[in-house]
Amino acid sequence: MPHLFIDYSDNLAGLPEQQMLTELVATVCEHPSILDELDVKARIAPAKQYVIGTGSGLRGFIHADLRLMAGRTPEVKKELSDRVAEVLRRFTPHPEGMLVQVSVEITDMDRPSYHKGRL
Repeated sequence: MPHLFIDYSDNLAGLPEQQMLTELVATVCEHPSILDELDVKARIAPAKQYVIGTGSGLRGFIHADLRLMAGRTPEVKKELSDRVAEVLRRFTPHPEGMLVQVSVEITDMDRPSYHKGRL
């Protein structure tokens, strides 16, 4: 914990995946509510099959789901969401004529059912 999942439409050519992930993890780790940088795990996956609305036109998206152990205040969640969104905006390509949606969700993980171990 935390886990950071990034999904994006595969029409965002040139998205610097590794560079963006590195920056996202650093940004999350800098927040005072994150106690151990080793706990932050991030992954990214392009969506090859997706639909955005019902209209025509060139559309794309990038979405981050930051999963945190339950118990953080709404203010802390908002701070983390804003930090992640800022990095996504900075790294996401915006091709001419394309509407690109950027979204971030903070998800609480259930503490009693979460298991983590180290080998």
